[in-house]
Amino acid sequence: MVKICCLGAGYVGGPTMAIIALKCPSIEVVVVDISVARITAWNSEQLPIYEPGLDDVVKQCRGRNLFFSNEIEKHIAEADIIFVSVNTPTKTRGLGAGKAADLTYWESAARMIADVAKSDKVVVEKSTVPVKTAEAIEKILTHNGKGINFQILSNPEFLAEGTAIQDLFNPDRVLIGGRETPEGRKAVQLLKDVYAHWVPEDRIITTNLWSAELSKLAANAFLAQRISSVNAISALCEATGANVTEVAYSVGKDSRIGPKFLNASVGFGGSCFQKDILNLVYICECNGLPEVANYWKQVVKINDYQKSRFVNRVVSSMFNTVSGKKIAVLGFAFKKDTGDTRETPAIDVCKGLLGDKAKISIYDPQVTEDHIQRDLSMNKFDWDHPVHLQPMSPTAVKQVTVTWDPYEATKEAHGVCILTEWDEFRQLDYKKIYDNMQKPAFMFDGRNIVDVEKLREIGFIVYSIGKPLDSWLKDMPAMV
Repeated sequence: MVKICCLGAGYVGGPTMAIIALKCPSIEVVVVDISVARITAWNSEQLPIYEPGLDDVVKQCRGRNLFFSNEIEKHIAEADIIFVSVNTPTKTRGLGAGKAADLTYWESAARMIADVAKSDKVVVEKSTVPVKTAEAIEKILTHNGKGINFQILSNPEFLAEGTAIQDLFNPDRVLIGGRETPEGRKAVQLLKDVYAHWVPEDRIITTNLWSAELSKLAANAFLAQRISSVNAISALCEATGANVTEVAYSVGKDSRIGPKFLNASVGFGGSCFQKDILNLVYICECNGLPEVANYWKQVVKINDYQKSRFVNRVVSSMFNTVSGKKIAVLGFAFKKDTGDTRETPAIDVCKGLLGDKAKISIYDPQVTEDHIQRDLSMNKFDWDHPVHLQPMSPTAVKQVTVTWDPYEATKEAHGVCILTEWDEFRQLDYKKIYDNMQKPAFMFDGRNIVDVEKLREIGFIVYSIGKPLDSWLKDMPAMV
């Protein structure tokens, strides 16, 4: 019986191992983590992450061949394959701060594996890591491994939050990178056999280690670049009276381009895009490629520009000040169907409005008040470092209230900002919302999900990204 141990019970480790356990009943899968609270949650009725379909999978396998444990050393020692799925946050200080990945957690994981391993292991990089990490990990393992044979594989994840379970059941591709040696090929085959339980062979791609590591960064950079491209065009649409939805639809009809990732919005978020692009920038700089680094840097710059453009549009529309005004924020997660708020555009929008002394009322169906307050009191790049390194009880941001009811959030508000595309926001009773707001009532749709004409008929002054501007807004140009 093959035994798998996964270090890290987060957004990648938990769902991935749950699907492996479901599809490979003959394999014992143990997910370990140093956080007692997180493991306790995985063993409870209330899982620590929200992902459609995850509950069912975990409940089918938990206690049968899927286990969650804090006994890290014991399970490392027993495993044949060890997935390492620990955080690789952006460095906040020292060499490469603000760009380079912080590999502290990766390195300590590698040292622990070397310490406790008593038999040969296949070690699989599941975290997103900079190119050449495998080489560093290999050195730590071989220099500390007491003659034990370690094979390092790169098996990057390509999950999209909100559809992670579907992505795991039916992946576009599974990528496995390994050393081109007899032992390396054998290790690749071992992992390939695990995925072959449910993934068609032609979707399992094998490459060398460096190609696998770089493919992950490149894929995320390309996706983020598409969003920044359409967002750059959205600014031009507003200036010229074009409609970004129509432009994106026309562009997406070109079979060489395709329709996905062409929705204009307030900006991209999530734990990967910005982090991976900055990582790519750093690697380019380190390899003497400043022109390539600057090219990718621009993708992040446009994303930041889009968020500040949105804030400026809100402030300038409302007589150039939001001081003391109540602004309702609908949606705080970085996208629908997830409770994840890492790098969500909502943080920057809220901070921008708070900077002008707005009073903010937030509603999101999946994000708790504690979580929101912590996000708003945290420094950039701190969010992915362990909780014990973050402010423990954040000083509650006084101008922010959080409610579990969208109608409560919008009551008496001067303006509403939609920042996450939750399906329920399409169905809200906007007439009721309008009647309970201060007048003139403003609607700033950062996700282009409302029916603009309908809302204008109700009486709202509507700003929708990349759409022809309300005559009111034309008279109040957004200062950038």
